[in-house]
Amino acid sequence: MLHTPLSKLLATFFMTLSFGLAAGQAKALTVYTAGPGALIKQLAAGFHDKTGIRVDVFQATTGKVMARLEAESANPRADVLISASWDTAQDLDQRGWLLAHDSPNAAQVPARFKTPTYVAQGISALGIVWNTRSGTPEPRDWADLTGPQFKQKVTTPDPALSGASLDLLLGLQSAQGEAAWKLFETLRDNGMTISGPNAQALTPVLQGAKAAVFGAVDYVSYASVEKGESIKVIFPSSGTAIAPRPMMILKTTKVPDQARQFIDYVLSEDGQRAVADAWLMPARQDVAGKRPLFKDLTLLPETAPGASRADVLARFARLFGQH
Repeated sequence: MLHTPLSKLLATFFMTLSFGLAAGQAKALTVYTAGPGALIKQLAAGFHDKTGIRVDVFQATTGKVMARLEAESANPRADVLISASWDTAQDLDQRGWLLAHDSPNAAQVPARFKTPTYVAQGISALGIVWNTRSGTPEPRDWADLTGPQFKQKVTTPDPALSGASLDLLLGLQSAQGEAAWKLFETLRDNGMTISGPNAQALTPVLQGAKAAVFGAVDYVSYASVEKGESIKVIFPSSGTAIAPRPMMILKTTKVPDQARQFIDYVLSEDGQRAVADAWLMPARQDVAGKRPLFKDLTLLPETAPGASRADVLARFARLFGQH
């Protein structure tokens, strides 16, 4: 029987350990995402089960995610970004930050929700969320919330913190021009409050302290309805905005193959069913949703190409005294 010297066994062990650690580090993928938190946890776990690739996640509002991305521009950490606003993907693409990827699983994604460098994970819509026990009349359109019955009883998410809310603001401006700003001025005079990100705007309505949210992200509210809350999601008759949630690979990624695999997984049938379970509209047309789809809604016109995200946010902040 041959005996291998202990020194050789130890050397082999440490070489194997070092290789394993290096392989594990090479497989790690970092995803920055704007909610929902439960969805990205499910997607990260499912992707790890399929591929063995660990996913490190930073999840926050769109505003906080983008602020972190900008702060780290000299030393990028994110490989994949999922935003709640299509506008952010357009901006990063114009800046040359994105890596092209044509996922085979995007074949059933409508053309309006994909480009060579980004593709929708899923789609949300903006609506009025009304407390059915508030004693106020059920609103049918945005302007209904300017009535005296809703004085001091309306909240809205801050578009600086919610990409989807910004999409609605841009959509209303595209459709109505200055009339949209007159609507917001009237809402301000009627006591509408800016309440931070989406969940923060919804909470007082769930509690009964307020009667309605102007421009609530629907999937958050549908999840609350499922839990038995006394609220109703209403899509205004004059039209609303949908907010496709773009996924993109950053050009600075050191693991482009793993990043492509992650995009492919989210667009797989398993990934899209997880998206549907989070009350979002699936990006793929061949995967069923649990709620109304964009084709069932009256939509505002798409944002004009010249619309400036920064200018709209600045005007909104001035209107509501947020300097």
